[in-house]
Amino acid sequence: MSLALNTFRTPLGWCAMVGDGDTLHALTFGHRSAGAAIQWLDEIFPVSPAASAARASWNRTLANRIVAMFEGEPDEFRDVKIDLSHLTPFGRRVISLCRKIGWGETRSYGQLASKAGSSGAARAVGSVMAANRTPLIVPCHRVIGSAGALGGYSGPSGLTTKRKLLALEGDCACC
Repeated sequence: MSLALNTFRTPLGWCAMVGDGDTLHALTFGHRSAGAAIQWLDEIFPVSPAASAARASWNRTLANRIVAMFEGEPDEFRDVKIDLSHLTPFGRRVISLCRKIGWGETRSYGQLASKAGSSGAARAVGSVMAANRTPLIVPCHRVIGSAGALGGYSGPSGLTTKRKLLALEGDCACC
């Protein structure tokens, strides 16, 4: 595996992503600097010095799509290949179901648990979402509490960022 890194500025701050070939392994966004984005990314997916040296070389097309999405261009990123090898079978089912939530739509943690074959496992779905290595591509911001509460968000600025993403998509019912 030969990992490469890309950092770029978006309307919501700096983004960093690491991938190999056509597979995205990890992504973070909303940082004040490229260095801060790399540091955050390194905590969830350690980036080798060689990948850091190859900065801005990996998947510029995806970077441009992410920037366009932050500018209001709907993109569900369903064609983006992501690494799921670190997940349990339940986690893979949850991630797959989350990727099917459309732009401007939300689902509850409980709904995802039921669809994943484990009704009553809403907290487990929350754990999978909290550990999501590829936010935006896996739109964990679209997963909310059953009563319409936002739940949590593990990215930079937490629930403030989740509100911004939902508002960007036009779903402000829970904002």
